[in-house]
Amino acid sequence: MKWNVGTKISAGFGITLLIFVIVGFVSWRNVQRTVEDSRWVAHTHEVIATLARVYAGVQQAETSSRGYVITGDESHLVTHSSGIAQATDQHRMLSKLVEDNPRQSARADNLGALIGEKAGHMQNAIDTRRKQDFAAAQQVIAAGTGKRTMDQIRELVETMRHEEESLLTERAAMAADASNAAQLTVLLGTLFAIILSSLLGILITRNVAGPMRQLTGAAERITVGDLSTTIDVGDRPDEVGVLARAFQKMTTSLRTVSGVAEQIAAGDLKVTFTPQGPEDVVGHALVKMIENLRRQISGLVEGATVLGSAASEIVASTAQLASGASESAAAVSQTTTTVEEIRQTAQLASLKARAVSETAQKTLQISASGRKSTEESLAGMARIRTQMESIGESMMRLSEQTQAVGQIIASVEDLAAQSNLLAVNAAIEAAKAGEQGKGFGVVAQEVKSLAEQSRAATDRVRSLLTDIQKATTAAVMATEQGSKAVEIGHRQTEAAGESIAALAGSVTEAAQAATQIAATSQQQLVGMDQVAGAMESIKQASTQNVASARQLEVSARDLGALGLKLKSLVDNYTV
Repeated sequence: MKWNVGTKISAGFGITLLIFVIVGFVSWRNVQRTVEDSRWVAHTHEVIATLARVYAGVQQAETSSRGYVITGDESHLVTHSSGIAQATDQHRMLSKLVEDNPRQSARADNLGALIGEKAGHMQNAIDTRRKQDFAAAQQVIAAGTGKRTMDQIRELVETMRHEEESLLTERAAMAADASNAAQLTVLLGTLFAIILSSLLGILITRNVAGPMRQLTGAAERITVGDLSTTIDVGDRPDEVGVLARAFQKMTTSLRTVSGVAEQIAAGDLKVTFTPQGPEDVVGHALVKMIENLRRQISGLVEGATVLGSAASEIVASTAQLASGASESAAAVSQTTTTVEEIRQTAQLASLKARAVSETAQKTLQISASGRKSTEESLAGMARIRTQMESIGESMMRLSEQTQAVGQIIASVEDLAAQSNLLAVNAAIEAAKAGEQGKGFGVVAQEVKSLAEQSRAATDRVRSLLTDIQKATTAAVMATEQGSKAVEIGHRQTEAAGESIAALAGSVTEAAQAATQIAATSQQQLVGMDQVAGAMESIKQASTQNVASARQLEVSARDLGALGLKLKSLVDNYTV
């Protein structure tokens, strides 16, 4: 039977998987046996422990009943009841545990009957002790029926325990055997699976990897352009054989394409090539390339002929162009020199216009400063006139107040005269009163003295007031004269301000004209700079044109030579 690569690999993996399935199943069966044996071992341990708890409950009940019989203490009966309850419960659990073993089940039934009988003996002794006395209860115990029952219980428990221990030994051995069998099965099965898997892997690798390495080496040699390689894997019907035959066909096709390419490289465009089929992309591309080369070479032949004749005409035209460019360059050079002289003249005029503009600006600033000073003087004269008028008004008010003070002084003087008269009358009345009017006489004397002082003070104030009125009158006259002088100065300052304002207007117009002249000169200078730059650019362009024309002439000659060379190269191809 002929197997392909996929079948071989699948068979190897299938055999290995089957071995692992068998090993797993056997191991699972052994593990199940081990688990079952372990469960029975645990069951046996539980039966033994339950037997021990049953016997312990009976012993606890017996000890507590004897304690009550001896002491008569009711607290022992609590322990007795709990012991009976423990023995009963544990016996019920024991019966369930051994119900799968007929012999142990029968023994468990006998044990239950003995426990009931022992409980009746103990209850009889307790009732006797409770109803009668210790001696009567002692006689009940001394009868020995309870002891014989207890011995039977002990013997029965020991018999059941020994049988369970033997079962435990047997089941532990079975569990160990199952565990060893499981370990041996896993170990041997795994080892066998590893060995078989290794053998299958080696066989499959030798059967597949060797030819694949050979194919890979051939592919690498084909990649670097070595088409002399051969591939021989026999008559294998699998995928490796199919791949090897495909590589062999590809190598043959590439050799054919290489031969056609060598003929094309040698200049033989009469070569023909037939693609292997509609899917042969490289073959169809090679056929299109041959046809395109034939058309391109034919076009190049015609183009080379046209290029030769055109190159001759270009050479003649470029010679004429170079001559005309040289003449243009000379004319441009002369024009550039003239423009440079004009630009220097415009620059000198611009400098002078700028100086005039700066002088006019300074004059304008001085005029503005004088106008400002005149305006400040007018404002100062106005403030002085206002102050002089205010001073005049103040002096008039002072004169009026001085007159009012004079009236007050006259009133004070009258008051002093009346006070003096009053003092004289008071002195007369005091003299008439004798001793009793002496005090009033002193007062009259003081009033008289005060009246004289008031009169003296009034005289001094009148004298000062007279001087103040004279000074006020002189100040009023001086203020009127100052106001007149300020008014005259204000009119003169206004006249000067108007003259300076007119001068400032004229200077402003002159400055604006000078600024416009300077700006115009600057614009003319900029224009001349631009013209000079343009002429320089034209000069450089003319120079470049001359160089380009000469270079074009050289290129035209080279182009003609190239056309001849291209024609000679095209003649090497056979279409």
